[in-house]
Amino acid sequence: MSSANTTVKAVASPLAAISLKLVGAITIIAALIDFLILVIPPRFLDAQWQLGTTTQLVDRGIVPLVGIALLLTGAWIDNNAGVAKRNYSLLADSRFWVCLLSSLLGLLFAILTVLHPNNVRITSQQALERIDTEVGQATTQLEQRFEQQRTQLGSLVENEDQLQQAVDQGQLSPEQRTFVEQFRNDPAALDQFLEQQLGEARQQAQTQIGSRRQEAEKQIRQEALKSGLRVATSSLLLAIGYIVIGWLGLRRLLSMSRVA
Repeated sequence: MSSANTTVKAVASPLAAISLKLVGAITIIAALIDFLILVIPPRFLDAQWQLGTTTQLVDRGIVPLVGIALLLTGAWIDNNAGVAKRNYSLLADSRFWVCLLSSLLGLLFAILTVLHPNNVRITSQQALERIDTEVGQATTQLEQRFEQQRTQLGSLVENEDQLQQAVDQGQLSPEQRTFVEQFRNDPAALDQFLEQQLGEARQQAQTQIGSRRQEAEKQIRQEALKSGLRVATSSLLLAIGYIVIGWLGLRRLLSMSRVA
């Protein structure tokens, strides 16, 4: 009975080890290829590109960690089952390269932990600047419309034929014609009236734009805060996981190499 159990373990252990190491290696390679595709083509001076790429890297950062854990578990089963060859050459030990990769990925995610909040700040500022630009454009367009209206009404006040033509073509109603004719003897009153209308329209527009701007700023800051906290926290946790596995593994492998 004992001999049968020993045979089953001898068969099962290598099979489990091979399966874990194979799945782990495939997971790591697939994840690294995915990471490489994400950063091609690189645009390191574009904060928006950095923000999007960082977010995707962190969201997929757990995948290589799982692959590393599977591969190291398979190597541990090999060693404990007595199947793996005793090889104390670090360069020939797959665990050395896996732990080195884990340390490098830990360093990468540690950098992203600091880099991402800065990119969030830059992109938020850019979004707020776009809002300010849109506000300025809306104000300019409002003033341009009133300037066009001033020119049109001024020409109608000075030219009876154009005024009649505008009425005939349906551009002005008889009531509007009467309104225009009121300013014929007093052109200065037309300017005063238009300035008053422009001021009221500008104030109303600024109130509406200001309200929308406040809502947009609030939404941008909320999204920036949530994104910054989520990605930075996840990146920090990933950095800790990779660094702990990598450094502990490298230290153990180096100590085994010295003993050998």
